[in-house]
Amino acid sequence: MVRFDEVAWLRDNSPAWRLLRADHAPLVLSFLHQVFVAENVRSIPASELASRLDDELYALNERTGPDEPKRFPKPAKAYLDDWAAPEAGWLRKYYPEGTDEPHVDATPAVEKALQWVGSLKEREFVGTESRLNTIIDLLRQIVFGTETDPEQRIAELRRQRQDIDDQIARIQDGELDLLDTSAVRDRYQQFAATARELLADFREVEENFRKLDRQLREKITGWHGGKGELLDDVLGSRETIAGSDQGKSFQAFYDFLLSQARQQELSGLLDSVHQLTEITGKDLRLRHIHYDWLDAAERTQATVRQLSEQLRRFLDDQVWFENRRVIDILRGIESNALRLRDVKDVPVPMDIDAAAPAIRLPMERPLYAPVRKVRIDSENVRPADEETDPAALFEQVYVDPEPLRSCVRQALRRAAQVGLAQLVSDHPIRQGVAELVAYLSLKDGTFGLVFDERHHDQVTWREPGGHERKVTMPRVTFVRSSP
Repeated sequence: MVRFDEVAWLRDNSPAWRLLRADHAPLVLSFLHQVFVAENVRSIPASELASRLDDELYALNERTGPDEPKRFPKPAKAYLDDWAAPEAGWLRKYYPEGTDEPHVDATPAVEKALQWVGSLKEREFVGTESRLNTIIDLLRQIVFGTETDPEQRIAELRRQRQDIDDQIARIQDGELDLLDTSAVRDRYQQFAATARELLADFREVEENFRKLDRQLREKITGWHGGKGELLDDVLGSRETIAGSDQGKSFQAFYDFLLSQARQQELSGLLDSVHQLTEITGKDLRLRHIHYDWLDAAERTQATVRQLSEQLRRFLDDQVWFENRRVIDILRGIESNALRLRDVKDVPVPMDIDAAAPAIRLPMERPLYAPVRKVRIDSENVRPADEETDPAALFEQVYVDPEPLRSCVRQALRRAAQVGLAQLVSDHPIRQGVAELVAYLSLKDGTFGLVFDERHHDQVTWREPGGHERKVTMPRVTFVRSSP
């Protein structure tokens, strides 16, 4: 529902709306579309962008008569500064790490304005069938994906299997259900629109990640509690970017693109579609759209990694200020001790760590033993006599450590330390010994591992076949690190 107050607020505050109302909106939209959308540029040096805009302004000013004033009298750099100003918000100017030259990128407001302008064009062909099929497929996925009754899910799978068997039978009888020209154009039109919208959404996803990071920084800056409370809050907030709905959806999309099999399937489908003669007005850029998706997704991933690194340094600065406060408290204690030095009959309790100091002589340390280099001779290598099955190379188990780190961080939010046995009891092992070894090799700046050889724990889990596995090992404890 669109309300009056919402529309009024958008008219006054939306950068996309301001762009559509701007005097030079045709110049802004056409130029930024050519640079950032048509060429899929995610970042460009400000000097290069100014040079390209200067050529564009020169060509547009040449259209005016010799006695008429120039339509765009200001230099290109002045226009770019206006477009990047906070009151406009159409360009984002920043300094990449390791360079002193500013770079420029378009904001999501430009993509939204371009999509709206593109929707105003008249279309020769408006397809509805493919969108109806898409809606029905999405509804089926929602209902089937949330169904908890096994009988209902089995019945749905059997129905799908029966549909496939019927199609196979019709093909074997010589009945081929081919799409006509209208149906092909309908589906290609929907594919092209969705592919472009998906590419445009990456800028908004990246901007939303920056907003989440900014909110976390504001929380740290205004923090007035202790270091332990700050660490508890940060442990819960570090998962805000990756654990949000948008972050999970983006990560699933990125993992899908990284699959070699999926990339090959996409390339084959795009090749086949663009060879069809029924489709007119093909966009050649869509032939390699999955590479543009991968490039945009990689830039978004790089932004998330950079934000995480900057957040770590920002938190280190806050810890330094906290240490300064501790030093001031210690100096106050020393001042009070000096003031009470001459006061008699005042009991001063003292605690010592040990009755005697622990001494370790330098000669007790082992001498350095250089590692002997192994000489490798490959001249007399001969082929193996036995034949081996190469399929074993592809049956290795890979354990993603990030979900394991997330489980440890969630557990440490409730307690200062948690044992591995308790953690495995709450989150059962699914990938066998490989997952257990992955727990032992976790590295993270927010927690550490403590191995206790004097005590032993038993870790149990069940294999997919139902067999119970039990491992007796030294006690392993995950301990929250000090900020």
